[in-house]
Amino acid sequence: MLSRRVLIGALSATLALGTAPMALAQDGEIYIPLVSKGFQHQFWQAVKAGADKAAEEEGVRITFEGPDNETMVDRQIDMLAAALANNPAAIGFAALDSQAAIPLLRQANEAGIPIIAFDSGVDSDIPVATATTDNVAAAALAADKMAEMIGSEGKVAVVAHDQTSRTGIDRRDGFLDRIKAEYPNIEVVSVQYGAGDQLQSTEVAKAIMTANPDLDGMFGTNEGSAIGIVNAVREMGAEGLTIIGYDSGKAQTDAIRDGLMAGAITQNPVGIGYETVKAAVAAMNGEELPAIIDTGFFYYDKSNIDDAEIQAVLYD
Repeated sequence: MLSRRVLIGALSATLALGTAPMALAQDGEIYIPLVSKGFQHQFWQAVKAGADKAAEEEGVRITFEGPDNETMVDRQIDMLAAALANNPAAIGFAALDSQAAIPLLRQANEAGIPIIAFDSGVDSDIPVATATTDNVAAAALAADKMAEMIGSEGKVAVVAHDQTSRTGIDRRDGFLDRIKAEYPNIEVVSVQYGAGDQLQSTEVAKAIMTANPDLDGMFGTNEGSAIGIVNAVREMGAEGLTIIGYDSGKAQTDAIRDGLMAGAITQNPVGIGYETVKAAVAAMNGEELPAIIDTGFFYYDKSNIDDAEIQAVLYD
């Protein structure tokens, strides 16, 4: 495996020579790589399904890859460097760290390779568009639902997936800011991070519950975080805790049907993947794109999980 230094050095040398993007795969098709935050959750598999659908419609070849877990920022940077070194027509990128990739993205931008951010944006104006959920608004809705269920008073906690990605920051702050602004009788007693990993998030949630036996609710900011909370409740035999999640893999939909989780925000991951590839093709053709491509979100619980509108965006 090539080191990041070698990959970035090779990319820099290519760009220094003024090589224009080839934009063609070996089979003559336009090549657009997508570098994801991971592939361990059903969410990312659904994003890939949407990207594949758009690629087929547009007649382009895509690749879709991500690190083994969402803590591996260095590994993701390696993947991005390798993708850019192949002179793609455009690239889709979901950043684990909203700032770490900026030097590479800047090099791509200088070479005329358009970047489409997806799911998780970058703290830069380099991406020509970002296909994503309005995570601040979605997490605020989760806070409203939490408040409704606990009578607008009590103690709640957050298990977040990270504090470096745009999604991690926006979902955490969207929830916390709504609680602070609208629900003065709700106290947020803890915000902890489980790296989006179910096992790690389970241990984090158990520690929060042990330290706060009078806890009323918990919010998990992604699939791994939410299932970690569910697992912790099961393992500790806790009762009366209101759980609000984010995403809609099978473990979450099962927990909602079983009554263990009160409800969750579902994104539209197929739509995120689909719009990313569509935007990449538009960008390489010089078309104007909106800065944000809002792919939407819904709140679902036991009462509406079987509605057609909700079933269309679940990925279980």
